[in-house]
Amino acid sequence: MGHRLSKIYTRTGDDGTTGLGDGTRVGKTHARIEAYGDVDEANSALGMVLAVPDLPQHIVAALTEIQHELFDLGSELAMPGYRAVTAEHVTRLETLLDGLNQHLPPLKEFILPGGGAAASACHLARAIVRRAERRVWALAERERVEPEVPRYLNRLSDLLFVVARVLARHEQGAEILWRSPRLRGAP
Repeated sequence: MGHRLSKIYTRTGDDGTTGLGDGTRVGKTHARIEAYGDVDEANSALGMVLAVPDLPQHIVAALTEIQHELFDLGSELAMPGYRAVTAEHVTRLETLLDGLNQHLPPLKEFILPGGGAAASACHLARAIVRRAERRVWALAERERVEPEVPRYLNRLSDLLFVVARVLARHEQGAEILWRSPRLRGAP
């Protein structure tokens, strides 16, 4: 590990630019900064899920590992040419997703985000991951992004949907099924 942060502020970003891992300076609104910023936000949202007490240990272990991987993924986005996310990471998410989903009742309707504190936080994390994926695709329209990066985020959002369903049951929360406006009596 190269540099350790001993001084938190540097004042180098006061002009609206920030440094990438390779030393290049870009604007703070650059697509690359937007992409890894949303990945960082998603990681923070997972921290909110993990802050809920009494989660199932296998969920804690999985989400903690994913937090490490999201940090790696953000590093890949912050340092052009650096590779951290592989096809094996995507496959691991798929395996985890399949294992958790097999114990859930099949969905026949959409559900509203909610179901308890942890489940709700997980739905929020899922939505942030979806935004991060969109930002990565926006970056990929301008610069080279390895295909495993958006794939990982796509699988992660699917996994977080399933984890939210698992957590809703763990918290004895109810999944609220979406009803069309016609069924709600709305105009």
